[in-house]
Amino acid sequence: MHIQLKDIVSKSILTPAKGAIDNFTHSLNPYMGCVFGCTYCYVRQLPLSLFREQEWGSWIDIKSNAAELLKKDMIKAKKKGPVTIFMSSSTDPYQPIEVKTELTRSLLEVMLEEQPDFLHIQTRSPLVKRDIDLFKKFGNKIRISMTIETDKEEVRKAFSPTALPIAARLAALKEITDTGIMTQATIASLLPCSRDFPKKLKHIAKRITIDDFWMGDGSGGKRTGKLGVEKIYQQMGLEKWYNPTAYKVVLRMIQEELQDSEVELMVSKSGFSPYQK
Repeated sequence: MHIQLKDIVSKSILTPAKGAIDNFTHSLNPYMGCVFGCTYCYVRQLPLSLFREQEWGSWIDIKSNAAELLKKDMIKAKKKGPVTIFMSSSTDPYQPIEVKTELTRSLLEVMLEEQPDFLHIQTRSPLVKRDIDLFKKFGNKIRISMTIETDKEEVRKAFSPTALPIAARLAALKEITDTGIMTQATIASLLPCSRDFPKKLKHIAKRITIDDFWMGDGSGGKRTGKLGVEKIYQQMGLEKWYNPTAYKVVLRMIQEELQDSEVELMVSKSGFSPYQK
């Protein structure tokens, strides 16, 4: 698929956090759009996607003045009180174009000068390990959270065909964890997985958070329902997984695997709160 890239000039870069991440003060999105184009992404039902002519996953707007804006916004925000940032809520901060633009890296450098009280980075890209050197400088004020929604590649390909392979994400997250940085494996949104999934997650992160469409899409599953993902479950013969109680089965599996382990297990919104270790 051809990806349309466009540089844009933004008026602001820090946005008041709301909805599922309203326990943060701000969200920070270096880009608009996301080439990973997951079929179940709730952003598909937001205005930035609905009012765009191009298909979600086929375009990226690069906020070229983001670093300049962030310094000003951080100074202003810190005068009002603690600043906790979720990066990112409607894109992935490690889009493939990040290799060239280094936009997210430039924002991290700004935040090292004007440090937030806490920074949560949410991604599904192994590229995130590039910035380990900067993450270390934040100390306990940062958490790197890798989206790993299944351990089955055939499932990943059906729902997120242009996203990065699961094995690469697992390896990248473990590499970051091994440096001592606070990490999280995020099963969001939960997709059909194997019984070995909990074992694969046990030693790669300091905590695990599980979420699903019904808890996590901000509308009790209604946004996701409009996206037609149930048809993919049906085509794969996995209809039993498309229900609001499926996560409880996987949750129990993880709980059993984590017995006598120091790895924390969180559910939905609680797993995206600042400060928790």
